[in-house]
Formats: sequence, C-alpha cells, structure tokens
Amino acid sequence: MIRLYHVPLSPFCRKVRLCLAEKKLEVELVEERYWEQDADFLRRNPAGKVPVLRIDDMHLSESAPICEYLEERYPNPPLMPKDIEGRYEVRRLVAWFDDKFHHEVTSKLLYERVNRKLMKTGYPVAANVKAGSKAIKYHLDYMAWLLDRRRWLAGDAMTLADFAAAAHLSALDYISDVDWNRHDVVKDWYAKIKSRPSFRSLLADQVSGFPPPAHYTDLDF
Repeated sequence: MIRLYHVPLSPFCRKVRLCLAEKKLEVELVEERYWEQDADFLRRNPAGKVPVLRIDDMHLSESAPICEYLEERYPNPPLMPKDIEGRYEVRRLVAWFDDKFHHEVTSKLLYERVNRKLMKTGYPVAANVKAGSKAIKYHLDYMAWLLDRRRWLAGDAMTLADFAAAAHLSALDYISDVDWNRHDVVKDWYAKIKSRPSFRSLLADQVSGFPPPAHYTDLDF
C-alpha cells in the first residue's frame, strides 16, 4: 500500500495526489500536522515538510522528485513529454509555480489566511495579502499568454506542469482567491482539469474552520 503524508490544502501535496490519481494508484492519505514537529514524522523526513510518500518501505520527500519518480516507475499515462525540449519546459513551469508563484502568491494568500490560523501564529499580515492579491493577476496573465499559444500549459498534452499550476490554484480557489473571470482561456483550462476523475478527491477536501465556497465543487463554474 502506498501512503502519503499530506496536508489537504498544501499545493505540493495536491500535485502528488493528482499524479497518483491520474496513474490510478491506490493510496492511503494520512493528514500530518507537520508544524508540530512530531518525532515519528521527523524520522520519515528530517526536513519536517510534507508531502512524504511511503512506497516499498522507502520514504520519498519533495514533491517534484516524487512526481518524477512516479512518472518513471509508472509511465502510463505519461505526464512528461518524450522529447528533451518538452521535458525541459515541463520542469521549467513546475519550478515556476512551486517557486515563483508559491512565494509571490500562495504564501501571501493561503498561508496568511489559513495556515496562520491552523498553526496559531497570529493574524494575517495585511501587506502580504495585498501583495499576493496583486501578484496573482500577473501570474494569471502569464498563464493566459501560454494558453493562447498552447492547448495545455507546456504544450499539446497535459503534463505535470498543469498539475503544479492546478494544485496551487485549487488551494487558492478553496478560499475564493482566484478571479476566474480575468481570462476565459485560464478558466476553461481549469475546468478541463477540474472535471478529471483524478481531481475528485481534492474537491472532497474539508478544512476545519474553513468551509469551501459554493462554487468550489461546481464543474460548471
């Protein structure tokens, strides 16, 4: 049995969950309050971060290498292009969302509005929320620019790049922080991913104290 130690609204965990589900791999989800620094969890990952994937008595950490490990071990359906240039572009965009988007948007909105309350570290910092709300517009514009030229973010096929972006945006959508009316092409792209069977478990997530908005599970939003 594959086991994933995760946090429901963590975009990094969501990316791994999408990859597992798309490849139709059975997984046991174990919610981990990593900020409590539990000794057992630290033995699984001394970095004290989620996700951690347990498979064949191995504990794998860091979402990007986890997803590429799953891609190499379970190549069907493929989530990486066959050509070297295509694989580069996927990795570039995964890094874009997991680094730039995360630091400029996710950490400023999701972490301020939700994580601070869960971790009991105080109230949201208004300046951070304001910065995140401004930055997400730039990122949605960049996604629209890509999608005006491609069927999916990295090319003609859905890849890990789309899952990385959808993982962050779905977590932000849970707290209604995405303006889906800014670009129809981005809204249509998200609707395509949101309607996939692999997305269902994400739409079923519930975070105590933070009920999802009515549109969150609506496939015709």
